[in-house]
Amino acid sequence: MRLELTRKTDYAVRAMLTLARNRDRTLTGASISARTGIPIRFVTQVMGNLVRCGLVHGVIGRSGGYRLNVDPGSISVLAIVQAIEGDTRRRHCVLRGGPCGGASVCEIHHVFSDAQDAFTDTLQAWSLAALAAEKSA
Repeated sequence: MRLELTRKTDYAVRAMLTLARNRDRTLTGASISARTGIPIRFVTQVMGNLVRCGLVHGVIGRSGGYRLNVDPGSISVLAIVQAIEGDTRRRHCVLRGGPCGGASVCEIHHVFSDAQDAFTDTLQAWSLAALAAEKSA
């Protein structure tokens, strides 16, 4: 079993960490790209998702760019993941490859459901501020 997130989510986390570490500045897409190594074409896509979810404020114009819209202590890693991935709950059975739920759950449904709950609980427990401080310390 692989618990992986998409490259786009990796980019979103890196961009959000960069914004959290530069709270007093509006960063351009090019600046975010240079600081994170994210290809510029993906910076625009990722930041668009984060703006739509209300985590980031986009400033249009000559001195435009991106800033966090809320305090990094109130942004969970789960919120960043869901801004890009959508609902993180697995909808398909790990054994059957189709829907798993309702009256006909598979024999291992509860094990994977518990594992998924632990995964999302951990993502929810970590704030962007805690992550940003961890590397800075």
